[in-house]
Amino acid sequence: MRRGPSTFWTILVVAVLRPLLFLLIKRDWRGQQNIPRSGGLIIVANHLSYADPLAVAHYLYEHGRWPVYLAKSSLFEKSFLGSVLRGCGQIPVYRQSTDAALALRDAEKGVREGACVIFYPEGTATRDPNLWPMVGKTGAVRLAIDTGAPVIPLAHWGAHELLPYGEKKPRLFPRKTMRIVAGPPADLSRYREKGTTAENLRAATADVMGSVTALLADLRGEEPPAKPFDPRAAARESGATGDAGATDERRSA
Repeated sequence: MRRGPSTFWTILVVAVLRPLLFLLIKRDWRGQQNIPRSGGLIIVANHLSYADPLAVAHYLYEHGRWPVYLAKSSLFEKSFLGSVLRGCGQIPVYRQSTDAALALRDAEKGVREGACVIFYPEGTATRDPNLWPMVGKTGAVRLAIDTGAPVIPLAHWGAHELLPYGEKKPRLFPRKTMRIVAGPPADLSRYREKGTTAENLRAATADVMGSVTALLADLRGEEPPAKPFDPRAAARESGATGDAGATDERRSA
């Protein structure tokens, strides 16, 4: 059962992290006017690094929205971190378990209660060799269709320079710039009419992830690939199993 954030933990986390984030990183923030200040909301973002949840949370908090993430359940098992996550109203995801559906149920409850829920549809930090968004999973779009909540595509760039994926020690100097942009709400009207069939959900997800990629291309000033990287297809083609780990060598700034 989802519990909302506690006053104690939110005050403590903001008091500790907000000054540090202002001190340690530079900001290039755009598109905050596209984010509704109240009401249930779904944010769909790309994923580069363990640092980007903090950067995106900072961006949303300064706009007046408390960020709610879906985080892997193992993080909640760590004594202090788990207390922080639970106290801040975050939602555990039980991967490869029958409890996985509970995360979406709790996310739906949060959205209906007015929460700003952030999804990383890629499921993990991108394995694309050039750090473009990968093929997305359909949970965010399913939730949007079920609740009618707006979906805001969001792209960011720079967190991988602060903390490359797979590394534990941040690169604090020189100060890194976190570039973040939110786009206008995704137009899912034609998908809402067709319901939650697998084909419709995949098409709607591809549409939303395409919007994220377009926003990222603008931030980077580069042309994105014609097709998003698909780690499952890459694993099949290479004869590997799992999460296309062969591409992990590129995870550096």
